[in-house]
Amino acid sequence: MSRHPDPDVADDAEDREDRSAAIAVTAFPLFILAGTVIAYLVPEPFLPFRSHITGFLMVIMFGMGLTLTIPDFQVIAKRPLPVLIGVVAQFVIMPLAAVGVAALLGLDPALAVGLLMLGSVPGGTSSNVIAYLAKGDVALSVAMTSVSTLVSPIMTPVLMLVLAGARTDVDAVGMAMTLAQTVLLPVIGGLVIRYFFDSVVSAISPVLPWVSILGIGGVVFPTVAANVGRLAQVGLVVFVAVLLHNVAGYVLGYATGRLTRLPEAQSRTLGIEVGTQSAGLASGMSAKFFTPEAALPGAVAAVLHNITGAVYAAVVRRFPTDRHADEPTPVLT
Repeated sequence: MSRHPDPDVADDAEDREDRSAAIAVTAFPLFILAGTVIAYLVPEPFLPFRSHITGFLMVIMFGMGLTLTIPDFQVIAKRPLPVLIGVVAQFVIMPLAAVGVAALLGLDPALAVGLLMLGSVPGGTSSNVIAYLAKGDVALSVAMTSVSTLVSPIMTPVLMLVLAGARTDVDAVGMAMTLAQTVLLPVIGGLVIRYFFDSVVSAISPVLPWVSILGIGGVVFPTVAANVGRLAQVGLVVFVAVLLHNVAGYVLGYATGRLTRLPEAQSRTLGIEVGTQSAGLASGMSAKFFTPEAALPGAVAAVLHNITGAVYAAVVRRFPTDRHADEPTPVLT
């Protein structure tokens, strides 16, 4: 969220940013779904974009960095425990859930490694908006996404090496270098630019969610175009696998929050952060280091995570957070 010395101007800017983000999280799955259908029916125009997937990933992460501010990181210092719980839960629950779902459905090795990659990447950028719509703890959501993203160049290769190394070759060093290039540097670069040119970035902040949407489209559409034949064969099982994996993240993430006695708002945020992955990154990394087929779970998740996220938000926002629960019930006279 943007910061501005004039409270009224800051509130207006924040409202515009929130409205744009809310519209984007609704339009995003529709855009990705429409583009996916077109890429499936007419793949040829999208195939040349496969060589630019790394560039699209860098655009996504740079846009994420531009949305961050130094005060966002102060949450980590003020409330380190829930951030730590959320990040650890994400990098434990989702990789293990991927292994479990792959075994349950009997996925072939390529799809299994793609699902594992989806479970091993950091939280998705849309999780912050979903947390807002779900009446969760948005500041905590931003902190969790930021930390999981910054540690992903270490955690993702390690998880892939440990959990997939026995079944397929994993270039952990190359993966770490690529993640540093496509994730760490763009995010830090965006954060630095936001710090020195806050007013300029704040002025264009309503556009940033749409830049991320286009970037994810640049990753997903070529992936679909390159896998038309295989997608026709395994599309249903990939959909089921990603859905089970996603729902497991919501349920187990929320349960982790409650078991560790976090407040309701923080627990529902944990559910969102654990269940919502950076699908575009997963798809791009799978295509680069494994096979085009391995990129399919990430491509499907790019659509599905936002649809289920909207459903999750619509359901949980009907229940009071701890703040509302603690308020006395008015007595009518």
